[in-house]
Amino acid sequence: MSETERKNRQVRFDEIKHTIQKLEGLIEIIALMLLYYFIWRKCYDIPSMHRYDGNGKYLLMAVYGILTIVLFTYCEGFKYGYLKLSDVSISQWISLLIVNTVTYFQLCLIANRMITVLPMLLLTGIDILVSFVLSFIFTAIYHRLYIPKRMVMIYGTESSLSLKIKMESRHDKYRIMQTISCSEYSYDEIISEISRYDAVVINDVDAKIRNDLLKYCYSHSIRTYLVPKLSDIIYSGGDDITLFDTPLKLVKGRGLTPAQRFVKRTFDLILCIIALIPTLPITLIIAIAIKIEDGGSIFYKQKRVTRGGKTFDILKFRSMIENAESDGKPHPATENDDRITKVGKVIRAMRLDELPQIFNILKGDMSIVGPRPERVEHCEQYSEKIPEFEFRNKVKGGLTGYAQIYGKYNTSALDKLRLDLMYIENYSLILDIKLILMTIRIMFKKESTEGFERAQANIQEQQIGEIKNELAEEHM
Repeated sequence: MSETERKNRQVRFDEIKHTIQKLEGLIEIIALMLLYYFIWRKCYDIPSMHRYDGNGKYLLMAVYGILTIVLFTYCEGFKYGYLKLSDVSISQWISLLIVNTVTYFQLCLIANRMITVLPMLLLTGIDILVSFVLSFIFTAIYHRLYIPKRMVMIYGTESSLSLKIKMESRHDKYRIMQTISCSEYSYDEIISEISRYDAVVINDVDAKIRNDLLKYCYSHSIRTYLVPKLSDIIYSGGDDITLFDTPLKLVKGRGLTPAQRFVKRTFDLILCIIALIPTLPITLIIAIAIKIEDGGSIFYKQKRVTRGGKTFDILKFRSMIENAESDGKPHPATENDDRITKVGKVIRAMRLDELPQIFNILKGDMSIVGPRPERVEHCEQYSEKIPEFEFRNKVKGGLTGYAQIYGKYNTSALDKLRLDLMYIENYSLILDIKLILMTIRIMFKKESTEGFERAQANIQEQQIGEIKNELAEEHM
């Protein structure tokens, strides 16, 4: 089979795969809607609901289906195979809990009274079982049908080879067959190599070469994965100006507008006040447990940097022994750190040590969603290496954000900055809601503590060295 035939076959397969994924999502939504209809008709035989026995039942089912589709979409519940089965399942379960809660109160309004919640609990349990079975089947189909892309990575600096290591962790999707250094190959040689593969990864390449490669791949319909530069992310959030026949992009560089800050602040206050009700008993139990264990302080305060470079004391439940950093220098916790108390191990595992930051948000030092506020020393350290690091201070620091959802503890400062700028430049209230829902999902996952920046850097240096040796052997 020629390269052209193989690529055409790959394009047709991608189209079929996309269609199958859409059909799978439709099948699951229809199944969930039918389950809702069955429980509603069999378990809620209420006279005031009989007026929906005609066409009204289709309206109620449609509302249920639309709400499920919206939440599945925002929680990434339709990404069978693209995400791990556990991630898809948890996303769907969170969505179904919200949908069924909203639907229960909708039925209460229709009945004009509080109705029994047992049928909705039964529906939720069945929904969770059905969604898991369907997600398992659809994920298996994805992995059975999916053909990993044969890829070539074009890179500028040796440090950018770390992306190859990350992508190889998903060998079911990506197979980087060759790496090409721009310093060792001419442009024509790179173009010649590109034609042999299904996709191209461009990482940390000089602007002119990158633009030429991107235009070539675009003109030849070659799938291209591009690691954005910071300027690309800033540019992406610009406003389109169409007053003239020459399009313009307006980049204001001011962070959020006053109206956006007002909406965001109002949303923070409403959500935090609501969250205080169920979390107050948990807060009291944790506070008592910490006090009983060693009689020390309940809270731990630490200087962090937020909007405009302003510093504030971030609040956490104390999870380590008193004076764990008595020398005044930061000492990140390791997985089996003997400074962590017994209570600390529990609240860290359940992510409850961050709970007091609700008060930071109510006070106005933080927001629910935003770049994670860094320690003063870290900001100074990162800014020396990456001057643009201070760009993230155009908005208030947050409890969660892109970097907390997609990153790991050992994610590099540059990658965290990219993720934070993506949030700042694309902010919307809908995005905040989406990130909050996705944060709930990661709370059920074990935190990544496989080493810290220095240890991870050593591992990556070793792996990059192995890649370089392989490349040297290929050129011999």
